[in-house]
Amino acid sequence: MAAINLQKGQKIDLTKGNPGLSKIMVGLGWDEVSKPKSGGLLSGFLGGKPAAIDCDASAILLDAQNKLTSKDRLVYFGNLQSADQSVKHSGDNLTGAGEGDDEQIQVELSKVPSAVQKIVFVVNIYDSAKRKQDFGLIANAFIRVVNPANGQELCRFNLTESYAGKTSLVVAEVYRHNNEWKFAAIGEGTNDASLSELVRRYQ
Repeated sequence: MAAINLQKGQKIDLTKGNPGLSKIMVGLGWDEVSKPKSGGLLSGFLGGKPAAIDCDASAILLDAQNKLTSKDRLVYFGNLQSADQSVKHSGDNLTGAGEGDDEQIQVELSKVPSAVQKIVFVVNIYDSAKRKQDFGLIANAFIRVVNPANGQELCRFNLTESYAGKTSLVVAEVYRHNNEWKFAAIGEGTNDASLSELVRRYQ
């Protein structure tokens, strides 16, 4: 079965159409926009080669009121799994180089505590203000959901909008609905300069 390609704002059922689905792998990827070969006249004055863009994917586990109730429910490069071990992060990728997923987050749906109603997947640019970087420098960003039991890609959302000037992205969410799990493609850019700023939206 081919993966479903979603547009911004679309939602699909994950578990309803896939009986027995108890685990998912959420892969996120991006590429740095290719830089011009010549540094130009000012490159020497500006410190030469610009810093690589370090994007970080994170998962925020929310309750029914859309609130993050515990720091153990924020899964990112500094806390690689939730306290209940239902959500696990693959670790930090510092450059986004190479094909395929840059970072992966495993979700064991059957282990997610009943108090958690929604898992929001976000990406932010590390140290964006200091490095003067934004998502206008990033291309080919995507999120996909895979069934790890058979390797089947269930859905994919390619973020095709221009996010120039934005420093964080609320990419998508997986949430409970009538005892099933669904996926929603969000694709909202924000001006939050760090993950901690982004998380304040949910406190």
